[in-house]
Amino acid sequence: MSFWNDRQIRRYWYFVFCFVLLLFLLGAGIVVIQTNAAQKLILSHDNAIITSLMDQGISEDVIATAIANTESSENGANFLSKIGRTDQTATVLFPLVSQFQRTVEFPMLMAGAVLAIVLIAGTFLFFWKREHLYQQAENTISDFIEGNYSRHMPQSNEGTIFQLFASIDQLSTMLQAKNETERKSKEFLKGTISDISHQLKTPLSALAMYQEIIEGEPDNADTVKEFSTKMNVSLKRMEQLISSMLKITRLDVGNIIFEKESYQISELILRAVSELTIRAKNEKKEILMNGPMEDTIICDMEWTSEAIGNIVKNALDHTSAGGKIWISYDRSPYMARIMITDNGHGISAEDIHHIFKRFYRSKNSLDTQGVGLGLPLAKSIIEGQGGTISVQSNLNEGTTFIISLLTKL
Repeated sequence: MSFWNDRQIRRYWYFVFCFVLLLFLLGAGIVVIQTNAAQKLILSHDNAIITSLMDQGISEDVIATAIANTESSENGANFLSKIGRTDQTATVLFPLVSQFQRTVEFPMLMAGAVLAIVLIAGTFLFFWKREHLYQQAENTISDFIEGNYSRHMPQSNEGTIFQLFASIDQLSTMLQAKNETERKSKEFLKGTISDISHQLKTPLSALAMYQEIIEGEPDNADTVKEFSTKMNVSLKRMEQLISSMLKITRLDVGNIIFEKESYQISELILRAVSELTIRAKNEKKEILMNGPMEDTIICDMEWTSEAIGNIVKNALDHTSAGGKIWISYDRSPYMARIMITDNGHGISAEDIHHIFKRFYRSKNSLDTQGVGLGLPLAKSIIEGQGGTISVQSNLNEGTTFIISLLTKL
């Protein structure tokens, strides 16, 4: 019986048990009192009868036999009827009965009153405490409804009612977490929209300006060609910005389900740099690979290749002509590491802790390509698959990004 674990109910049952015990004790006491009173009245009545008979000269033997007799007869009943002593005779006509009633009536009434007061008081105390408990719960639930989760339901005891309170408290915790998640989602959405709006201002302003220039000189082919090219660059920048922000947003809200399988590391690297090798060649830079590329790694091919590609792209952005980017690989029984190293400009100590922030651009990279979303996107992709990404760099000495992923499901 789970209700027995409730301390208030348990105490009330203790009270009921004690009350029943008191009822039996008082009943036994009243029986003793009544017995003693009846005995005294019988002795007094016998004394009166014996006195009357002795005054009439009746012998003691006859009197003793009469007093000790316990048998009834029809003659005796008829005689009692003649003198007005029957079952229908009013109690007041029996002096001894009236005296006995007066003797036991007051103790019984007092005992009944005491028992009633005790029962009412104990029951009132139980329901008063119960009402106080319900009032506490009602006030707490009202706070939950108003969005105040600082209070908690009464949970100092066990029992069915407290199990219910614990469930309500757990529900409030879930609601609080849900509200907090919604609040963060709204803040994130607000921040994302603000970031996109801020980042789109520059290319949109440039597009408007280029359009005005082209409209002003429609017959100047060189001007039209020059600013059409610049418009194309701005459009590509906007496309890259919007695409990257949408991807990061989907990753942050958990809308991406990574389809992780086992792939050869060589296949992953080649897919990641396939579109960057031409750029590297045009910029007179080299992308080199070394390590046991026939080994396998557990990942989502599409997303992981994009993360690696973003890091390689960042290395190209910060490496001068003639520079090199090395992609190496090693593994332990359960972890695989992909290291992307360049001999470019490096990252200063004041910037290295901020490079994974969105739109962050150090003062040394303001003239480089990109919108500041490649590295944050790479971080979200790798960590979304349960991996880690770290960076080691010294200014003017190059940079190494280290991606760690599981090698077994």
